[in-house]
Amino acid sequence: MKKVILLSCIIFFPINSFGQEKTQPNIILMIGDGMGLTQITAGMYSNGNKTALEDFTFIGLSKTHSHNSLVTDSAASGTAMASGVKTMNGVIGINIKNQKVKSILEISKEKGYQTGLIATSSIVHATPASFYANVLSRKEYQKIAFQMSESDLDYFIGGGQKHFTKRNDKRNLLQEMEDFDIVSSLSRFNKSQAPKVGLFTNRDEPTRISDGIRIPLKDAVSSVLNQLDKDRKPFFMMVEGSQIDWGGHANDMSYVISEFNDFNDAIQTVLDFTKDHPNTLVIVTADHETGGFSIPKGKIKNFRVEGAFSTIGHTATMVPVFTKGPSAEIFSGIYDNTSIFKKMLKVVNQ
Repeated sequence: MKKVILLSCIIFFPINSFGQEKTQPNIILMIGDGMGLTQITAGMYSNGNKTALEDFTFIGLSKTHSHNSLVTDSAASGTAMASGVKTMNGVIGINIKNQKVKSILEISKEKGYQTGLIATSSIVHATPASFYANVLSRKEYQKIAFQMSESDLDYFIGGGQKHFTKRNDKRNLLQEMEDFDIVSSLSRFNKSQAPKVGLFTNRDEPTRISDGIRIPLKDAVSSVLNQLDKDRKPFFMMVEGSQIDWGGHANDMSYVISEFNDFNDAIQTVLDFTKDHPNTLVIVTADHETGGFSIPKGKIKNFRVEGAFSTIGHTATMVPVFTKGPSAEIFSGIYDNTSIFKKMLKVVNQ
């Protein structure tokens, strides 16, 4: 009789590799800011005609327009993906009725998830801010920083420390974030045993990866994943390759390619993580395309790319959505960027 009871426990209460009861899927959302299909293509060819994106199972296309413009900005598009609503360009976490909306990060936290954010921009920039802030202007950096200090975030790596310490209200928010261990290096981030850990990579905006100073995105991702792994809870993590967009604005192809390849390395790091953590949904997409980037010519020898730009701004072209892991199939097809939130919500609620 005891054997029967034990067997029934095994059947109805499956355990994961940590000896816990089976958890909800982890969700890792990776956003290449300004990363259209041409940015991916140029990065792929420059990387020996290969990219980590080739290992994904399903591919979709996302429509990126905002409520008031065919050409979105990162605030409106970030809000669409984070909270499932269309809003005005420049607005974060507030719908067109001037109502605050909850993000998938906040909803995940309510469901018992751990949370993490990584960006190669400042952590209060439009895309990462869309997952924890509610402001009428993306330029309200000090207000965004205050909201982050009171948010449901557990781990973060990004720039923008000055918005927390050099403030008009004379407050030092880092001193008020008592639950956080704000560390000064990636090695200290890795060693921290605090329930919440943060690392600022720059006082203002981080440098470009080609300068050789910035922490490679793959290392930041690995460090946050290791911390999340210790918690033995499901987690939601957003990773932004922010400066692909900045290369597009500068019409600088080498800048675009180097930032894409930094992002691509981070994608591979995430895919390697999923080998031992198959209960992880990975979504890779973009908020919009930047630069009207095209490849009008090149050379097949060594896959040399010669690019061209049509604008220093964003464009309205659809962007790809790559997915792999539990429920990845629901991300195939063509849909609005608000559906990315709705599809993630289905996964969290299942």
